[in-house]
Amino acid sequence: MPSPSPSIAARLDRLPITGWHWRLIVVVGLGAFFDLYEIFLGGVLGAVLTDTWSLSSTQKSTVIASAFVGMFVGANLLSIAADRLGRRRMFLVNLGLYSVFSLAAAFAPNLGVLIGLRFLAGLGLGAELVLVDTYLAEFLPRRVRGRYISWAYTVGFVGVPIAALLGARLVAKHELLGMDGWRWLLVFGALGALLIWVARSRLPESPRWLLAQGRADEAAVLVTGIEERVRAETGGELPAVAEEEPGEVRRHVPLGEMFGAAYRRRTVMLWIFQVLQTVAYYGFGSLAPVVLLSKGYEVTESLTYASLSFLGYPIGSALAVPLIDRIERKLLIIGSAVGIGVLGVVFAAARMSWLIVAAGFLLTVCSNIFSNAFHTYQTEIFPTGMRSSAIGIAYSLSRLTSAVLPFIAIHVLDSAGPTAVFTGSAVLIGLLCLDIGLLGPRSTGRSLEQVAERVPEAGPDGSTGDSAAEPAGR
Repeated sequence: MPSPSPSIAARLDRLPITGWHWRLIVVVGLGAFFDLYEIFLGGVLGAVLTDTWSLSSTQKSTVIASAFVGMFVGANLLSIAADRLGRRRMFLVNLGLYSVFSLAAAFAPNLGVLIGLRFLAGLGLGAELVLVDTYLAEFLPRRVRGRYISWAYTVGFVGVPIAALLGARLVAKHELLGMDGWRWLLVFGALGALLIWVARSRLPESPRWLLAQGRADEAAVLVTGIEERVRAETGGELPAVAEEEPGEVRRHVPLGEMFGAAYRRRTVMLWIFQVLQTVAYYGFGSLAPVVLLSKGYEVTESLTYASLSFLGYPIGSALAVPLIDRIERKLLIIGSAVGIGVLGVVFAAARMSWLIVAAGFLLTVCSNIFSNAFHTYQTEIFPTGMRSSAIGIAYSLSRLTSAVLPFIAIHVLDSAGPTAVFTGSAVLIGLLCLDIGLLGPRSTGRSLEQVAERVPEAGPDGSTGDSAAEPAGR
């Protein structure tokens, strides 16, 4: 009897996009908001509490870094657990932890308690984007995978500039109903996460994950139910299943295999990339309010300018939609990263308000084209049995770098100014482009099974054969 694996993968890949897919995209994508919200929140707390609690440079850096340290731990623990216990279950665990500890942090009586609770909230949030990427990649048809993952991030990031403007208003008020404005930002984050937790409790498990656990019958029943919903929504017959579709490897993949001959090059590429992408993506979001303070702006002014710049996050994410499945993903990552590097230097050197806002806005546009491309890309290069673990461990390095970055960047900012900070960032972004350009495989338009499962064994020269595996014409 033939394995059911090929038909499960092919049946999912040939489905037309319907309202069922959109509901999945919205519920999953809304969680992406909290990742960027936390980046923004760290910068806000660092700026506001400098005056409120008379923070030193080290304490200010610690406030920003605390959530990132928690994210580093959470990205490792929860992403590995997602390969063992399931995508859906970890979706509920991570947002549940974040909601509880973020709410507790809103009532922190002093700096030490705030830092500890921010760490625990970050731990819950650490695997959020890894789970978003992994879960959606395993459901969405290959021909539009990048496009609809980009839509998921756009859904989440629409709320970021709104939250930033709200934050500026709350901080300006100082108090609301007897509680400091910055505390309300933590409350809103906690309550929003709770609402999404309720919506996610109804999500199905990933059929591809069920196959990797050897639960083929459950996967087949689940896919049949999805097909029935899609058929009812389209009112017609579904496309035929492609016979040539490659099959999913139905086994648990040992985590150590990411360092084996077949995947070593990809692992090294992604680890280097994740360390460097922190500078490209998270550096601006977490440091923008502090950089603007160093230029002489008041706290409320700096938050207003930062929030206007943050309008580029949802716009950039939306712009990625028509690009991501038309341009080879690794090339789109490189092009947008170059834009981030150049615009970061302009933002840092600018003195006129309009140029600061314009450079920040264009930088965040490039940032989310960059982000959507690499979030899709990293899901495609490892097999289902270790997909969440492999990208989660790599992604955790970006969180660790994010925790260290404020200490270095704020020291350089205080001693050499913002231009030096962003010039150094541009150099590191150049190294990122070389890393992915030289070591990254191509993936656009190929099934997860083609990219991740069919990696040739290493040849006599130790190469993985990624280049040889490229389809003709790419």
